[in-house]
Amino acid sequence: MLRSMSQHSSRVPQQSDSAAPSTSTAPATYRTVLAVREFRMIFLAQVIATLGNVVAQITLSITVYQRTQSPLLSSLTFALGFAPYVFGATLLSAVADRHPAQDVMVACQAVSCVVVGTMALPGIPIPVLLVLLLVLGTVAPVFQGARAASLPDLLSGSGYALGRSLLRLVSQSTQIIGFAVGGLLLLVMTSSQALLAAAAGFGLAVLLLRFGTRRRPARQPENGAHGSVARASLSGVRQVLAVPGLRPLLLLTWLPPAFAVAPEALASPYADEFGGGPAAVGLLLCAAPAGSVVGELLAGTLLTAGTRVRMVLPTATLMFLPLLGFAFRPGLWTSGALLAVCGLGFTYAMGLDQRVLDATPEELRGRALTITLAGLMITQGLGFAAAGAVAEFLPPHIVIVIVGSLGLLTLAWCGASMRPREDGQATRLPAEDQAA
Repeated sequence: MLRSMSQHSSRVPQQSDSAAPSTSTAPATYRTVLAVREFRMIFLAQVIATLGNVVAQITLSITVYQRTQSPLLSSLTFALGFAPYVFGATLLSAVADRHPAQDVMVACQAVSCVVVGTMALPGIPIPVLLVLLLVLGTVAPVFQGARAASLPDLLSGSGYALGRSLLRLVSQSTQIIGFAVGGLLLLVMTSSQALLAAAAGFGLAVLLLRFGTRRRPARQPENGAHGSVARASLSGVRQVLAVPGLRPLLLLTWLPPAFAVAPEALASPYADEFGGGPAAVGLLLCAAPAGSVVGELLAGTLLTAGTRVRMVLPTATLMFLPLLGFAFRPGLWTSGALLAVCGLGFTYAMGLDQRVLDATPEELRGRALTITLAGLMITQGLGFAAAGAVAEFLPPHIVIVIVGSLGLLTLAWCGASMRPREDGQATRLPAEDQAA
């Protein structure tokens, strides 16, 4: 999986703006992916924008609670960042294919900059703040879809999956750092100043994307498209779901994580079962993300792209097998170890990313990846809510065991759904694995 440090294999093609990346038989690494200048700009913009987003979230949560003394309204500042994903994915996903990816990414970050800057206005009414949060959540899936759809233009072969992996890793780690940074900023700044700092972060991301990436033609030029963006987006949803080889891959993307978030959703009540306090809850919440980071780094470094593709289902079972151990009500450290192993299972996404890309028609790429990412956020949100609802009637450790069993059954069902396609059409492996 190691790609030669030669820049030729990973360089953005120079023949034309619309050319596909050059094919290379040298395997990719995280290092050679980061050697691509345009990807570095996208990567850096992701770090800065994620920090800005997290700082805005924690600042608004504290501000709303201080002004209203309402835990419900305070929690809504987090929930409303994700709720509009359905709207953005179903009614705006066509934007990612009708316009150049650079334009879409720049516009989305510019909107975020303006929205967060508006939130910084002193005395802005709480209902207006919540509406502005809805706007942020609406543009998020459009930005993510355009960014994901642009990566194959920059990264050839298995570089695409490694690029997605790096963006996931930086998103997870930056969110944790962002909450700490947000707390520190509020010690030395007012909430308005912290929000202005977050808006400045989005503004810097705009500059990085505008001047650090190339403007390539849209996959479906607007002058060749028919109907409104909303109508084209809804039609795109139907077209994406109608691609036979893509449907089971989407289910495999959405459903397992919806079950796998149950231990996180139940961390507080489960810690209470064995008398653990806030520190125990924190350990339980960190265990799976830590395992996920380690798993992605190991898989990205030690496994070939073809191996990651072939190991999608076996790797995914790691998300659920350790959950069966909660039937014995393990203590803090054993629970943490089990959840860390569960985190390793999330590495299945690396091979799945490649399979989704291969199964997606070029003209639907932007819409398909927007829908894929939005669906992942939505199903995880539903998973959180469902786990909490069931735990109202059953002990948390029993709920976790049930979820683990359902997760394994879901993987078996998804695997059976994919088997006919695998028998009739082999998975397309990256060029470096074919050469091997």
